[in-house]
Amino acid sequence: MDPLKYSNIKLQPIQPAWLSPQLEAAMLRLDLLHPEISGNKWFKLKQNLEQAKAAGKARIVTFGGAWSNHIAATAAACRLAGLQSTGIIRGEAAPALSLTLQQAQRYGMQLHFISREAYKQKDNTDWEAQYPDGFIIPEGGHNAAGAAGCEEILTLAPTKHFTHILCPVGTGTTLAGLINSAQPQQQVLGIAVLKGATYLHQEVEDLLESPATANWELLQGFHGGGYAKVSPALIDFINDFYTQTGVPLDMIYTGKMVWGLQQLVQQGYFSPGSRLLLIHTGGLQGNLSLPSGVLCF
Repeated sequence: MDPLKYSNIKLQPIQPAWLSPQLEAAMLRLDLLHPEISGNKWFKLKQNLEQAKAAGKARIVTFGGAWSNHIAATAAACRLAGLQSTGIIRGEAAPALSLTLQQAQRYGMQLHFISREAYKQKDNTDWEAQYPDGFIIPEGGHNAAGAAGCEEILTLAPTKHFTHILCPVGTGTTLAGLINSAQPQQQVLGIAVLKGATYLHQEVEDLLESPATANWELLQGFHGGGYAKVSPALIDFINDFYTQTGVPLDMIYTGKMVWGLQQLVQQGYFSPGSRLLLIHTGGLQGNLSLPSGVLCF
């Protein structure tokens, strides 16, 4: 397996046609870190894996759906770290596993399928009793160690001069890490990709250092109909963005973040002279669920 190479990550200026010339924007390409452990996934896993080893655990136990970026990245990261892995998968096993789960299996992950009803109760289940050698990582790496690992993200390139930092939000873990590590004069904007996810505000606050110094806001209006809801307009936007910038986006997270940015620009949200940093959180493996040829990359 390829090693992790921080040197692959780059800060890429972007200037799509819809971006006002009075605004400056760049994307921190975390997707380039590693083919399988890409984007923010490694940063959410890093300290969790260290804690597992320190506790003498041989196995990581974590949670996700059939196309979960977190499941795929955890399987690969555990193989790299010399740990066993188990994925608790939402829903019954399909006759043909998703490409994501096939990939996880190739990296040695044991898949444990449970019903959707049982999955809703996963946080009330004693997984340590079932896996005494296991270190439990919540879905999406959503814990204090995950947020602490994400504090490293803004150190990977010169980022202090940006006025705004944008990232997509699923669990809120990465957003919390960015808020904890941003400069006091910077505003951190989270683009929620789930519909009606008002609970996320508290999820983020629970992971913030006290007091949080950076200004932040969780924006709820750019989910495109709900989690994993993909419209032809979103696909067209992602293809157009790639044609203009050469940056591939995923349809679940970064695609909706950048689409949300376009709408914010059109609404005049940013004052002239604003400098925008977009965090590319990876997730490109999720595009494999689309038929071939739908995306132009």
